[in-house]
Amino acid sequence: MPEWPEMEHYRKMLAERISGQPIMNVQVTRQKSINVPVETFEQELIGRTVWFVEHRGKMLILHLDNGKRLLLHLMLGGMIRYEARGMDPEQRTDRTVQVMIGFPQGELCFIGLRLGYIHLLTVKETIARLADLGPEPFDKWLTLEKFKERFKGRRGSLKTALVEQRVIAGIGNCYADEIAFEARVRPDAKLSALEPETWERIYNAMHKVLQSALAHGGYMEMPFTNEDTVTGGYNNHCLVYDRGGEPCLNCGGTIVQEEINSRKMFYCPVCQKDR
Repeated sequence: MPEWPEMEHYRKMLAERISGQPIMNVQVTRQKSINVPVETFEQELIGRTVWFVEHRGKMLILHLDNGKRLLLHLMLGGMIRYEARGMDPEQRTDRTVQVMIGFPQGELCFIGLRLGYIHLLTVKETIARLADLGPEPFDKWLTLEKFKERFKGRRGSLKTALVEQRVIAGIGNCYADEIAFEARVRPDAKLSALEPETWERIYNAMHKVLQSALAHGGYMEMPFTNEDTVTGGYNNHCLVYDRGGEPCLNCGGTIVQEEINSRKMFYCPVCQKDR
């Protein structure tokens, strides 16, 4: 599932291509991917202009000039692709497109929305949908002390808390494990047992890992465009996630894969001793 770096990466690429652009046409092949009748969806969008694109947690928000919002959550398996108008049909994606929004220069394709969705909402409805989300990892007011307060009184493991969207918005399975590795603490470490200096390492690791992931295009596999050589670049930079049984690139030990609360977790038992 796309996490903070992937969605911020998408936001930047979308902003370059569709901000200030009018919507020319719309196509929906899966009714369940939207929250209103297809006819209503088309009528509300065609002719409208996207003012700007916002990123919140694991979601994107397209602000329209009629005051409405398009709230996108890709969930597991969802992807975004932008295809230029007039593109050779053989170069177009062969994946099924659930929702397509057309602009003067290209078409925005939403793929793999089996669980994901793109909902047309009012401002009030959008605010309600986002109300339970915690702060963004890079919010200026989220100092080390404020960060620690987000976990105060919570029980359970570090990973379980990191992926809780009400605590910090945007972190999921992949980056929770990568953050824990960078901080040299096991993902299943008990929150109540973590020392103050360990919390500082986790806080710094969160920023370092997410910044690196964003710079390398996240871990999504499908390129955003045919010319895109950045998206998915972080796949080659993950140090523990999805590397069970492989050697640790730091110490040479073996990366362990286990489960915690029905989630996969990956860690190096040599490098990550704090628990």
